Amino acid sequence: MFVLVEMVDTVRIPPWQFERKLNDSIAEELNKKLANKVVYNVGLCICLFDITKLEDAYVFPGDGASHTKVHFRYVVFHPFLDEILIGKIKGCSPEGVHVSLGFFDDILIPPESLQQPAKFDEAEQVWVWEYETEEGAHDLYMDTSEEIRFRVVDESFVDTSPTGPSSADAASSSEELPKKEAPYTLVGSISEPGLGLLSWWTSS
Repeated sequence: MFVLVEMVDTVRIPPWQFERKLNDSIAEELNKKLANKVVYNVGLCICLFDITKLEDAYVFPGDGASHTKVHFRYVVFHPFLDEILIGKIKGCSPEGVHVSLGFFDDILIPPESLQQPAKFDEAEQVWVWEYETEEGAHDLYMDTSEEIRFRVVDESFVDTSPTGPSSADAASSSEELPKKEAPYTLVGSISEPGLGLLSWWTSS
């Protein structure tokens, strides 16, 4: 679920931080810049793990700050495909079951990846697994805040860095704002035994 990623960046330290230890100032600046941010094709950055190398620091004309090229390792949330995770149901919609890990919310289990047969209850706004037994079908509801075990089957990165407006965007900007896309999303599946709500598989 969490991986160590080697990164390189140039860190700017303002003059009023020169009295501090360089490593402390660099660690603070790196966490300000990266913590809780998604790096394209890397994952969600959590926190600095360690600094592996500091190159020479330079002060450029007209700027009193120091600029140091830093090699470091960062803790990143990036589960591998087929990894089993446990989260909580954040809500349900016709698009599927939305799951949260507490620190990461952009997880969707689409209808075709639920235990089958499944149906969406419009009145309750929940997905229901119509579990077949010898006595007949039992409706097992996927209620909000229930713990759910799922398998990661796909991931998607979206480059959300700013771009200049096109002529088409300029014409439509006054009518409606574009839907904000999540920079990193996971797709899950519970369509196999042992996956789904933890309460389904615990012995009574």
